[in-house]
Amino acid sequence: MRQRFVIALIKHETNTFSPIETPLARFGHGHGPAFGRDARAAFEGSATPMAAFIDIALREGADIVTPVAAESWPSAACSRATFEQLVRPLEAAVRAGCDAIFLDLHGAMVVEDCDDAEGEILRRIRALAPATPIAVAFDYHTNLSPETVSLATVITAYKTYPHVDMYQTGRLAGEILVDTLKDRVRPVMKWGRLPIVPSIMRHAPEDGPSGAILAIARDAERSGEVLAASLLPAFAHADTPFTALSVVVVGDALRPGGEAAAQTLCDAMLRIASTRAAEYTYVPTTLAHDVARAHALGRDNPAGPVLLIDHCDNCGSGGTQDVMTVVEEVLKQGLDDVAIAPIRDPEAVRKMIAAGIGNNVTLSLGGATDMPSVGLVGRPITLSGRVRAISDGEIVFRGPMYTGLKSHLGPTAVLEVAGSRGRAQIVITSLHHEPFDLVIFRHCGIEPTRKRFIVLKSRIHYRAGFKPIASHIVECQGEGVTNADLSVYRYRKLPVPRTS
Repeated sequence: MRQRFVIALIKHETNTFSPIETPLARFGHGHGPAFGRDARAAFEGSATPMAAFIDIALREGADIVTPVAAESWPSAACSRATFEQLVRPLEAAVRAGCDAIFLDLHGAMVVEDCDDAEGEILRRIRALAPATPIAVAFDYHTNLSPETVSLATVITAYKTYPHVDMYQTGRLAGEILVDTLKDRVRPVMKWGRLPIVPSIMRHAPEDGPSGAILAIARDAERSGEVLAASLLPAFAHADTPFTALSVVVVGDALRPGGEAAAQTLCDAMLRIASTRAAEYTYVPTTLAHDVARAHALGRDNPAGPVLLIDHCDNCGSGGTQDVMTVVEEVLKQGLDDVAIAPIRDPEAVRKMIAAGIGNNVTLSLGGATDMPSVGLVGRPITLSGRVRAISDGEIVFRGPMYTGLKSHLGPTAVLEVAGSRGRAQIVITSLHHEPFDLVIFRHCGIEPTRKRFIVLKSRIHYRAGFKPIASHIVECQGEGVTNADLSVYRYRKLPVPRTS
């Protein structure tokens, strides 16, 4: 008989300090979640864990059920009603019977009445299928709860940041689960966490202790010592009892010493993080200094654009994407030949579309959103310029992140500003979107490789597409709800008061 595999995706990185609401339509990046065959079609063939699960199921000749695929840009906690509309189709699919369950989850999702959404998803599935094996592929920025570990059969997480190994992470979890079904392995998980909440600007493997931790994890996987090993540096902008750095290792209980090997590796990974915890602290400089440094680096025709990273207002971590502090400083200091992406301002886009390509407009740009959790009031800036381009905002990622996946910026327009001190082209979108792919510029006629300066509302993911073309990178300390300085947040639920 053909086996029946349930494969689902429910992902939201919840920034509990963000003022951006999370309605159902936000899942699907503005187009809402996909269900049934549409869920499969949306992700099959993409560089995601869900696609890896589907490929494994096809190879195994299993019947594939995809009840839901729902992914949102980070924002505030969603409502209970929205959460139920995502989870109930998954429950119905499991209730109908299945041989294995494959879940592509985030790991830092919060619902208005639940700090551990992934734990609730697993608890509800386990109530319906107590003995069915469950594989979960998590994001690198997971806040892992004890309940989640106890309910899953296999847990893997991304080892890269930017996340260019999503497909591989899903394949690893899926292959372990298939081997479990065939009695080739018997997974056993060991995990632990530390009283450390690392600044996300220090998460990337090349920026701090994570590289050394992940190196020994990869070595242990390659040698067969363990089945999988994952570092989870946490999502610092979710105020929950589970927000802390953790490690989870999957050992094979059928292998002599397999369980002990998993525990030994888990302890070793945590030991490195504890010993080098100070390196997870981000120390900012002033914005004026940051922009002046970028300006100096770009004066002598560098071999590639200088990137200015506006990381405090990154929608990929819950930012409003309309804070104008960094853009204003760039224009004030007179940087020339600048491309900026993206500013989210649907009203400005409407005005530019009404004006038409080639015509001049004066806009009150950005600054439409207050951020009371960090004491900021939205402050627009007035700019005059020419409408250079208009687009529908429909894009396809070319890689290396989310390769092949379609996404949506909403109606989009480019404002060209030419002052006495410098020129800038600003991509203005209707929807949130982090710029990690060159398509963010190219789809509207801007060739980023030819620019002297590029301002990106991103944090680390920009490195996937933009680091290879950059001559220099300057992190700019602006403002917003994704501030790398964790002292600006008022935490109430962390398991311990210590942050890094």
